This record gives sequence, C-alpha cells and structure tokens, in this order.
Amino acid sequence: MDIYLCEPVGPFPTAAGGQFDTFTTKKSVDPLPVSVIPAGKLRQGSKLLLRARGHYGTTGTPNLTFGFWFGTRALAITGDIAVSSVIVTPSGAAAFPWEMEWEGIVTAVGTAGTIVGQGHLKQGTSLTAYSVFPIPITAALRTVASFDTTIERAVGVSATWGTSSGSNLIVVNEFAALILN
Repeated sequence: MDIYLCEPVGPFPTAAGGQFDTFTTKKSVDPLPVSVIPAGKLRQGSKLLLRARGHYGTTGTPNLTFGFWFGTRALAITGDIAVSSVIVTPSGAAAFPWEMEWEGIVTAVGTAGTIVGQGHLKQGTSLTAYSVFPIPITAALRTVASFDTTIERAVGVSATWGTSSGSNLIVVNEFAALILN
C-alpha cells in the first residue's frame, strides 16, 4: 500500500538570504543552507514544487535572468531546472518584489533522470505591480534531462545580472522545495 505525502526538502534556512550584487555570471543567491534532495528520494511519478520570493534593486536598466538550479551542496550549479528570459529591469528599482514558482513530474529516474515541468516568474515593475513571465522560456526547456536521482541534489535559486554594480542586487527572502507523493 502506498502513502501519498507532501514532504518539504531540508535543511531549512533560519533567516532570509543575504544581498548579492556585483556579479554577471549565473550564481546561487540562496539563503543558507540550501535544500538537498536525498539520493533515491524521487521516484517515477513524484512531483517537485519549487517556490521562491524576494526583492531586487537596480541602477540604470540592467538585464536580469532568474532561475531554479540543481547541483551540489557546495553551490556548484550543474544544471538548470527552469530559467526566465533575459528581463530588462526598471531604472532605480528599490526593493521591488519578485516571486517564482515551478512544478514538475519525474518521468524517469536513475543517472539519466528526467523531470518535465513549467511555472512562472512575477517580476516587480514597481513596489505594487508585477509583470508575469513563463519559466522556462520554451517548450523544449520544460524537460529537465540528466537529473541524476541516484545522488543527492541541491536545488535553489539562481540569478544573472547583465551589468555589475553594487546597486544591482537580489535577495531571496524565502525558498521552499516540496516533494509531492
């Protein structure tokens, strides 16, 4: 007899994440410690739900790309789960909110595990308004291939700025990973 549950993926951060700025290559911007899916935890038919919220700030109108990643506890990103399009941010954003959610179903397990999913990004265009973007940005990218389920996999939030500046910053206030059934 199977039991169907919703299980949060720990370990759990005890505070909001730090401020990340002055970078132009994809990096983890997560509160620590990052969530880690144990080896063998995902099975065919399991669903994975990722949710994150935070804020960002800008100078000028730099490009920003949001995403969910998978990799190692050491914050080495080995693959993308879902990535937004390159977004031109508003000038002088000051703590504008953002939210991102993605859900997928595990269709294959093992060293060549596969997850198929999609979601959305709400990017604050002011303190009180959002623009909404699909993630990932193409139908082909909805399939996450090479997600090895035989080893532990850290999951988290990534960001990439188009211009390095101390004023171009991003903060993740909350991140949650859930395994459904």
